[in-house]
Amino acid sequence: MRPTLDFIKDIAVNAGGILKNFSREDLNIAEKNPKDLVTQADFASERYLIDAIQAAFPEHAIFAEESGKSAGSKDHQWFIDPLDGTLNYAHGVPFYAVSIGYALKGRMQLAVVYDPERDELYCAERGQGATLNEMPIQVAQRTKLATCMLVTGFPTETENPMDDNMANFLRFNSNALTVRRLGSAALDAVYVAAGRLDGYWDAEISLWDIAAGGLIASEADAAVTDVFGNPDYMGKQPSSIVCANPVIHQQMLDLLAATREARGAVTSKV
Repeated sequence: MRPTLDFIKDIAVNAGGILKNFSREDLNIAEKNPKDLVTQADFASERYLIDAIQAAFPEHAIFAEESGKSAGSKDHQWFIDPLDGTLNYAHGVPFYAVSIGYALKGRMQLAVVYDPERDELYCAERGQGATLNEMPIQVAQRTKLATCMLVTGFPTETENPMDDNMANFLRFNSNALTVRRLGSAALDAVYVAAGRLDGYWDAEISLWDIAAGGLIASEADAAVTDVFGNPDYMGKQPSSIVCANPVIHQQMLDLLAATREARGAVTSKV
């Protein structure tokens, strides 16, 4: 049995209510690694979402940030980030979201990203377009990278400092209007979908961060691939992502390729 978009909307909003109403005194903030935090709110939101999904669809598989993969049918997979933007949330910065995506036979079908602070509900169903609070949204139509506001993120763990996205950031910052780092991959993607930002890339990102946002951006007419231009950006964990309107998307891919080439030339000289 397949879920409906309305079901996902309901549980996303309920999970957002858990996050917004959580007492800061009860967060019990802990380190997952030196640059990544987890709170009791993450666990409470995720526990609610998993219980709700398993109660309605006990045969489905769930891939969640804090719990990992659960057993279930590979034909029905859920990707859950119960609190995308934990660092923001833990520091009282009101920029975080609940992200829920559903895939049928390996292809994303339904997606919801909910921002509790602004009560903004971004939704998409494959082939049906994308909405923000029930109103259709579409990517911005700029065609020159120099006029674009971009956004990115940085991995919280990296084995090779040369691959930490900084070289990409510096090159994009020189070639675009500006680059932002806002701290929530799900909101980064849906802000592109809504035309608030022109493009988003992330060189290393977890599937639960981009499953919902990627589909919403795609349904808002964005081109969405990994950093090499592969449309199967959900094919591995961790992954990478580039999303923007098709013209800017290609310019972003070209710049990423140029950065890789330049970094390779530097490496070869060492």
